[in-house]
Amino acid sequence: MKQALLVIDVQAGLFDGERQPGDGTAVVERINALADRARAAGVPVIYVQHEREGSPLEYGAPGWALAKGLTARPGDPRLRKTTPDTFHHTRLEPLLQEQDIRHLVICGYASEFCVDTTTRRAAALGYTVTLAADAHTTHDKDHASAAQIRAHENATLPNLTSFGPVIRAVPGADIRFD
Repeated sequence: MKQALLVIDVQAGLFDGERQPGDGTAVVERINALADRARAAGVPVIYVQHEREGSPLEYGAPGWALAKGLTARPGDPRLRKTTPDTFHHTRLEPLLQEQDIRHLVICGYASEFCVDTTTRRAAALGYTVTLAADAHTTHDKDHASAAQIRAHENATLPNLTSFGPVIRAVPGADIRFD
């Protein structure tokens, strides 16, 4: 089954400021390691950038750029999105269909919003998903730390069986690309 690595919203406005997401530097390093292994196996690495007008994530603003330290390559596809769902009003599904990709490895930001929503939507559309369990993050919230939120997503998403396709949460170092 053909795969793609989907890197969601690892952007300067979310990672490069004073207020860092939980485990942010290590998450970027793990994403880079995943991307290197994916490229070595001929698997596409797709970068997604969220945008919101009038915010630090406004299209073209410094905060909209990919985060420092992320090793995107010129040939890596990039997608713009405006909702937590990376499939909604984007080129993602046609891009995956063109390449006959049926399995997504998902990582990035924000665990409880864009990573969660995209994982659920992917499964609903028939894609199997491997969630890179230690390569997604968020900021601490009043009700839970970033680590607690990540742990919740890693425990919850694999239990969603009603869509049909399997969702697995696997540490990044254990993910293999074919």
